[in-house]
Amino acid sequence: MYLGRVIGTVVSTSKNENLIGMKLLIVEKLTERLEREGSTEVAVDSVGAGAGEIVLVSQGSSARYVFQNASAPIDKAIVGIVDTVEVG
Repeated sequence: MYLGRVIGTVVSTSKNENLIGMKLLIVEKLTERLEREGSTEVAVDSVGAGAGEIVLVSQGSSARYVFQNASAPIDKAIVGIVDTVEVG
């Protein structure tokens, strides 16, 4: 799991049937200090995140289980919207 910032959306009218109705967002990876890490990825939104929000992103097979569809081609899922981050 990692922190990210939503920086855009992806619109795809032709896609795998298991992705129909799912919102795809472009997420920029962040460090624990909320600084840019440099890479971006597409993640499926499960919490209603929007542009500019800091989010938690789950990856791998656990991302598919968020949507209770083990056959969906999902590798990244937004599973939370972050309110605050504290680093000791």
